[in-house]
Formats: sequence, structure tokens, C-alpha cells
Amino acid sequence: MRIMVNRAVLTHRLFTGVSRRHLGSLIAELAEPWQTVVEGRRHEVRGGVGKRTVGAGARHQLVFTDRVVATLIHLRHDLPHAVLGLLFGVDRSTVTRAIGEIRTLLARRGCAVPDRPGVRLRTLADVFAYAQAEGVELRLDATEIQVRRPVASRGGRRAFVSGKKKQNTMKATVIADHLGRTLWTDALRPGRMHDATAARNEGIADCFRHFPEVEVLLDDGYLGLRRDHPGQAITPPRKPNKSALADVHARWEQARHQHSSDRITVEHALADHKRWKQLLRWTHRRNNLPDTYRAIAGLVSDRTANV
Repeated sequence: MRIMVNRAVLTHRLFTGVSRRHLGSLIAELAEPWQTVVEGRRHEVRGGVGKRTVGAGARHQLVFTDRVVATLIHLRHDLPHAVLGLLFGVDRSTVTRAIGEIRTLLARRGCAVPDRPGVRLRTLADVFAYAQAEGVELRLDATEIQVRRPVASRGGRRAFVSGKKKQNTMKATVIADHLGRTLWTDALRPGRMHDATAARNEGIADCFRHFPEVEVLLDDGYLGLRRDHPGQAITPPRKPNKSALADVHARWEQARHQHSSDRITVEHALADHKRWKQLLRWTHRRNNLPDTYRAIAGLVSDRTANV
């Protein structure tokens, strides 16, 4: 059965999660990298340069614009590939290949820099360099996404069991600014790994050393970073002893509340990511989740960069 759907309807923000203006800029930005990937794959298959003239040969069943739209719909609503194939009039395998290509390109974009069109942050060092140059105080936090349990025959099953959620998860570390704009997210780690360990594995210690003026607001899960980098890694103040005077407890409560109010913006950034249905619970291959998270974080950062 073939269903003909108006393509203009599928490009609506309710389907893609982005405005049509944003969609147009994405298509213009990704067209050349996608064509480069396609030509490189063809060159590898042929074993040399093409012998036909440019534009000759079979046409794509799913044009580039539709590939981008199908990928955004999949990220936003987690529609099965077979359903998307029905909507776009192609086979499921065609949609699968298209989503794999576009998702990788979206993940490589990085995150947008507020009020700096065309500049993007891709590494933790990029974020620290930007924060020191612009005097931005960073907020860092981790979030966990439930994934399917590894099969019994594979090793490392316990690595994904989260001690906090008591589920199989993968952990993403995210950095935002004081307005909740996403600046960076890491390569996801197994859920059993501690939050501070995940940050250390991304090289945060080197970033603190090379950018001594950068301050990062953290929660109580990063006390080890505060110990190693005092004055830069800032966690909530420690609770005073029970025998302390009442005004000491009052000042502690006020300072802790102020720290939470300053740090809450990274929680808002994480909530923006979870509005994309694929990040509510991941039911696909785990090795595709890091690219998916980075792709969504980049799309969210585009929307909030000029807020």
C-alpha cells in the first residue's frame, strides 16, 4: 500500500521539532557534507573516480530534504522506520540508511555558541576556552537514559546497571550556561560509572588546569572535583554541625538555596533534551545513542542560542 502525504505538512514544527526556518538552515548546512559522504562511498565501491557525467545514473528514491525531515521526525517522535517509509513512499531499509547518515552529520555539528552565528563548540576544551574568553560561569550535570539490558551471553552487563535508578542506563554529561543554553555533551558512558568519573574521563581536570579562571557549578555528586580543583569546581556548601548556632544554619540554608537557584538552569537544559521522545527511553542499539544525544543537543542549542 502506498500513502501519498503532503511533504509540507511533514515539515511542520509539530513533526520535526524545529521551525521551518531552522529546517531550511539545517538543509543548507548539511547538504555539502552529505554529498561528500555519498561520493566518498561511491568512490570506495567503484575503486576510482566515476566515469559517468555529473548527474547521470539512478536518482535517490528519498531526496536529501526528505532524509533530513524523516530523521528529525524519528528523533522527535521515535516513529518506527517502517512507518516513516510508508509516509515517504520508500522501503524501510531506505529510511534506515537515511537516518544513519543524517544522524551522524547532526552529531558532528556540536552546539551553537550564543550570539555567535556559525561558531560551534565540539569539545570540552572548546567550552572552557569560550567560558574564559566571555566570562561565562558554567553549569555541569549528568542525566541517565534507560536502555535495554545486554544479553546474558555478553560480558560487561553490570556496567550498565545504575545504582541510582536501579535500571540499565547510559549516562550523559551536559554543560549549560546561566540561561540554560546547552553548550556541550559528552560521549555517553555506562550508567554504573560515577558522575565525577565520567567528567574526569572527558578530560575536565586538564581543562581546569589550562583555564584557571573558569568556574563550574556542580551538585553534591561532584565533591571529588571540588576537592581537586578548589575555587573552580563549586558544589553546595557543606551542612554545619548540629551544635552550630541557629544563624549559622540559616546562612547555610540561604547559601545552599542560592547555589541551587544558580545551578537549576542546567536542569532546564536536560529537560529540553528529554522533550525529544527518543531520550525518554532508548529501545534501539546502544551504540547509536551517543550520536542521537549529541544530535538532539545540537538541535536544542540552535533554538536557544539567541534567547
